[in-house]
Amino acid sequence: MSLGQSIIASLGILNLTMGNGIMILLALFFMYLSVIKKYEPLLLLPLAFGILLANLPGAGLDAYYFNPNGFEELAGKERPGFGGTWLPGLMNFLYSGIRMVIYPPLIFLCIGTMTDFSPLIASPKSALIGLGGQLGIFVAMGVSYYVGNALVPFIQPFFEDFTGFTLKEAAAIGIIGSSDGPTSIFVATRLAPDKLPAIAIAAFSYMALVPFIQPPIMKLLITKKERVIVMPEPKRVTQKQKILFPIIMGIVVLLLVPAAGALVAMLMLGNLIKESGVADRYVRAFQNDLLSILTFLVALGIGSSATAKAFLRPDTLIIIACGLFAFAFGTVGGILVAKLLCVLTGGKVNPLIGNSGVSAMPMAARISQKIGQRYNPDNHLLMHAMGAIVSSTIGSAVIAGIFISYFSFF
Repeated sequence: MSLGQSIIASLGILNLTMGNGIMILLALFFMYLSVIKKYEPLLLLPLAFGILLANLPGAGLDAYYFNPNGFEELAGKERPGFGGTWLPGLMNFLYSGIRMVIYPPLIFLCIGTMTDFSPLIASPKSALIGLGGQLGIFVAMGVSYYVGNALVPFIQPFFEDFTGFTLKEAAAIGIIGSSDGPTSIFVATRLAPDKLPAIAIAAFSYMALVPFIQPPIMKLLITKKERVIVMPEPKRVTQKQKILFPIIMGIVVLLLVPAAGALVAMLMLGNLIKESGVADRYVRAFQNDLLSILTFLVALGIGSSATAKAFLRPDTLIIIACGLFAFAFGTVGGILVAKLLCVLTGGKVNPLIGNSGVSAMPMAARISQKIGQRYNPDNHLLMHAMGAIVSSTIGSAVIAGIFISYFSFF
């Protein structure tokens, strides 16, 4: 091959496919949402740019570059025709933190330093709302397994390799309903690594859309009379209780559900560091710098895995649809439990905090507060909603551990 032919053959534009074009348009749409509309820019902007880079042929900036059969099998071995040894590309290296389940527990560590468990300690009944918010997990799991497999005869003539979803994959898809991106990544890497790009993008994308998904559901299910209920201020919690809570919770959860250990242990460690009051430097670093770096690496890594070949598949569309079901039914489940508590307590619980049964922290709690004050300016629901939302975070991590323990055998 002549020099000119080599140069022409190396041009990425000649290898650009329609699938690449679609993914590039999706990346540009996410950039529009993050830059112009300012929807979750810290997350969507690097995610969008990662998708863009992954779909520029020849750049070698996707998560799979130099990694066709798994990096572990190729590392250090000779590269036929090139000399030297196989090495991961830049994005492949960054993506290893996701694939090896390093980033999600560290994000939970940072979240722990930002979390106040006082509302949950003061009002343990709010844990029931967090439990109700897990409804979305089981709805998404059921829909992906039964509907996905029912569609196989219709999809397979066009995509021969589409065989529906296994129970392991359905469980991983269901965790999107936790409304917690790191938890979704944590489970997907264990149960359905091939579905990780679609699951992660669905989870993080819908987290950004929570302000649009939840209010219509809240308006539909909660009466005007219920919306104006004023909740009493939460009981005072002592510093001793705040310090003991993460220690006791960590021990109990790890003894009962060891598979959830990485997430729960880091969440509780972060909270203990915060409440102890003796490590302010850690708190500042974890709340700001480390969390920002981890968010950037996760978003960029996930984006780099969303190549046209990996993403533009019927199972991806089903996963994204299931993600919407998951978030919607998680909101419904939390609201229904909150309405029940309203009845049982004689009208002392405002069902508007039910949307915080999903662990989209702290966005869901802010929505509870904003809508509550719209109907009654004297209403202050933020702290009550935070009780539900932190219990949901713990609950979804526990369910993730149970799923990993149980479905790993399928």
